Amino acid sequence: MAVVPDPLDEAKRALRARVLEARDALAQAVREQASAAITRRLLALPAFETAGAVLSYAGFGSEFDTSAFNAAVLTAGKALLLPRVDRARRGLRLHRVRDPHTDLLPGLWGIREPDPARCAETLAETAGLILVPGVAFDAGGGRLGYGGGFYDRLLPGAALTASLAAAAFEVQVVEAVPMGPLDRRVELLLTEARALSTRSG
Repeated sequence: MAVVPDPLDEAKRALRARVLEARDALAQAVREQASAAITRRLLALPAFETAGAVLSYAGFGSEFDTSAFNAAVLTAGKALLLPRVDRARRGLRLHRVRDPHTDLLPGLWGIREPDPARCAETLAETAGLILVPGVAFDAGGGRLGYGGGFYDRLLPGAALTASLAAAAFEVQVVEAVPMGPLDRRVELLLTEARALSTRSG
């Protein structure tokens, strides 16, 4: 019996392919300049100022380069939390990283992740600011991830007071991201051109 494609899944797959193609097409110099501008916007957030611990990630490929932001988290005396993929659980485990140069190893898909032998494990609820990766976003906080559902499973464990933010290039911002009932919206969206608060009210 033929499997009927799910319209939501199909819409997400098509949008993911289109936006990734546009992001990959950006020149390296353009990505570097845009990443620097986004980093400045992240560091200016009140949520960054008040957070004692920041959950970030190690950017890879044509993503926003998080390295300068992660270094600034440590320079500010805050705890830097980075995720590690737990293949058995199909989830993410979080670890406190003190030196990204020595504490990270190549992990799943080549993404650098904490070395559990060097970095203590911690919980999402300790983070006051959470920076989530993604492929596409809209002005209402809609987020399209890479399709693995890792952050959908992680975020319910975050503190209700934590600020959920995303950093992306302008080519990743679309009119509307197709969303399902379990998809989580971000509250802050920062690009090289603007900073948007998507909170209603």
